[in-house]
Amino acid sequence: MPSEPEIGGYNVTTDWPKLGPSLLIATALILAIRTAKWPATFSQTAANPELDAEIEYAAYLASRVMSSLVARREGLFPQKPEPWYQPSEEDVPK
Repeated sequence: MPSEPEIGGYNVTTDWPKLGPSLLIATALILAIRTAKWPATFSQTAANPELDAEIEYAAYLASRVMSSLVARREGLFPQKPEPWYQPSEEDVPK
């Protein structure tokens, strides 16, 4: 029966699931700024490709900024410990 792997230590990494709300808020802010001077019209039946393009662009910008900041300033964001494991006898070639 295989034994439980032994934890050798922990690496601290960015907690990506916790960044989701930040990315959503950043996207909404970018969209709001870019569309602030648009007329306030709304139609449930008509498609708005211009708005769809703005939403895509806002999400793209927010994602690029987030990726750049995480790459350069990882400590600004939520962190979590991820375990790394010691190799077992089954993992070592004989």
